[in-house]
Amino acid sequence: MNDRQNGPRAELGAFLRATRERTLPGDVGLRAGARRRTPGLRRQEVAELAAVSVDWYIRLEQGRAGTPGSAVLEGIADALRLTPAEREYVHLTARGEVPPRRHVATAPAASLRAVLDGMPLLPAYVIDHRLDVLAWNSAARALFGDGFGTGTAANTACLTFLDPENRRTQPSWEQFARETVGALRSASARHRGDPRLHAVVAQLLDGSPEFALWWEDRTVRERSHGSKRMRHPVGGELALCYDQLAATDGSDQRLMVLTPADGATERALRLLIAGYSQGAVGTSAQVLKAARTA
Repeated sequence: MNDRQNGPRAELGAFLRATRERTLPGDVGLRAGARRRTPGLRRQEVAELAAVSVDWYIRLEQGRAGTPGSAVLEGIADALRLTPAEREYVHLTARGEVPPRRHVATAPAASLRAVLDGMPLLPAYVIDHRLDVLAWNSAARALFGDGFGTGTAANTACLTFLDPENRRTQPSWEQFARETVGALRSASARHRGDPRLHAVVAQLLDGSPEFALWWEDRTVRERSHGSKRMRHPVGGELALCYDQLAATDGSDQRLMVLTPADGATERALRLLIAGYSQGAVGTSAQVLKAARTA
């Protein structure tokens, strides 16, 4: 049977499958691994990057899912690194309409890029007023995982509210989440008419009851520094300080830098970063345990 006989659902599934199989793990910031048998990405990897369930994504590739929403298609397009033409093809095939206007993130300011590149031993990343992640160093991925900066984790507000695993790693999640709402509320006043900012807020209002509740209380809150605790799957309980450095070009971009708040966290970060650079972060738990008791 040809594509016309199979229908748009089958064609969408075939296109996604073909695209997934030719997308290499390194293209999306993942390690290939020694025992990878699947050509390209695994379905589970695409689902995680797009913040959808694996079962639903499998049905989508098989042509058995319903009509996906525009935001879901955008998440899948981001996960597979689709070109503008491919992105449009996916929306036309799945929904019969062109994709929404898409904001293209600007490059990080040169001043922030220079600082970011100069601190390989501290987790750091650049965000804009929408809380989109524009750049990061390898230490940030050692701390937050390979997927940081992609999919849901391409925006720190979406990561905070829409990723259940991220919530479980944050003992003071509510405090940090409320600060995030306040930062977006403040940005919405400075950047009226920004379609990308409106899209982020709309996605969070639709996907998180907590965000919707706190957005309505009209809290405006921004913090340039503070402290937080994090439960890392390998490093254990980490005590971190964070500071924001503003760009000097007036772009409203900021460099977020995380530093250890105690000696145990400093040792854990050092080993996490070294293990990540050597491709062994997943096997360093015993080394970290030994370092903490030394």
